[in-house]
Amino acid sequence: MRDVIFYTKENCSLCDDAESLLDILKSDYPMEIEERDIYTNDEWLEEYQLLIPVVQIGDVTIDCEEMSYEALEEALRNAKS
Repeated sequence: MRDVIFYTKENCSLCDDAESLLDILKSDYPMEIEERDIYTNDEWLEEYQLLIPVVQIGDVTIDCEEMSYEALEEALRNAKS
């Protein structure tokens, strides 16, 4: 089981798209997703405000500019399960 941290916020269409990609990838890569709303933590808000959505898989961080099926799949494939 891979641990995935998903930094998000409400009313974010890019976040919805990233969540859909993760849902698609769940069938091939078992994962536990911890969803974190950046507005519930000042440190997260400061760090990720302009980068949302952000997905962390192991030591790989994928932000809105890098978010794609291919980037997520590569990180999941290389993550220790």
